[in-house]
Amino acid sequence: MYENTFKAALAARRQQIGLWLSLANAYSAELCATADFDWLLLDGEHAPNDLRGTLEQLQAVAPYRSHPIVRPVTGDPALIKQLLDIGAQTILVPMVEDAEQARRMVAAMRYPPQGMRGVGSGVARVSRWGQRADYLDVANDEVCLLVQVESRTALDNIEAICAVDGIDGVFIGPADLSASLGHRGNPGHPEVQAAIEDAIRRIVASGKAAGSLVADNALARRYLALGCTFLAVGLDVRVLASGVRALRAEFRDDGSAAAAAPAALASGPY
Repeated sequence: MYENTFKAALAARRQQIGLWLSLANAYSAELCATADFDWLLLDGEHAPNDLRGTLEQLQAVAPYRSHPIVRPVTGDPALIKQLLDIGAQTILVPMVEDAEQARRMVAAMRYPPQGMRGVGSGVARVSRWGQRADYLDVANDEVCLLVQVESRTALDNIEAICAVDGIDGVFIGPADLSASLGHRGNPGHPEVQAAIEDAIRRIVASGKAAGSLVADNALARRYLALGCTFLAVGLDVRVLASGVRALRAEFRDDGSAAAAAPAALASGPY
């Protein structure tokens, strides 16, 4: 629970393949953990996850190898403190626009004097409720901070964001980025894809780990070839939705749903 194997893998530039979890359910999270992905993203930005539900999912996946990453709804230091206390080691903060915001997120992840995280681990899951006596000594080194670049402004500031000490990885958000670039709902647009590929190259050149989410296998391999270190290659909701729709389509008389089911999933990942 304490050694952040995901952070160590990023530092060693070992590519990590993940799955996005948006069903907001401990039972389905544990099911996905049996697939042995390197990491699982518990989404609190666009999925109906609250603090208690996130805790339940952290507990459900704890026996498995997959490393849980939590995305809060926003980069609120108070919420980040709570997520760290319930046992999240790696946090993905959405909508980071510049180096100053990145520095605030670094401070939110760390205890003083390096940061501003409130000290209450003795009554929290993260220290085994005080059983792990050395937790305060190692906590700052074991947390891992990933920030999302998902706007034109953030693209312009990639090098400055990457230069912030304490940022472990930079994640490119394709859905919001496509909207910011004028192609909402179309992350596959050539302008968006060119921007993503350029961003990956710039992040890698900075020495930081680059990440993203893509549901197209060929495109995923392209991103990995460009140097992406952590990449989500699917979403639990899409796997379920596409599976049940395809199954139902197999047993429709007119075959109309067979054509409609893939089209319903054609919009890009977030």
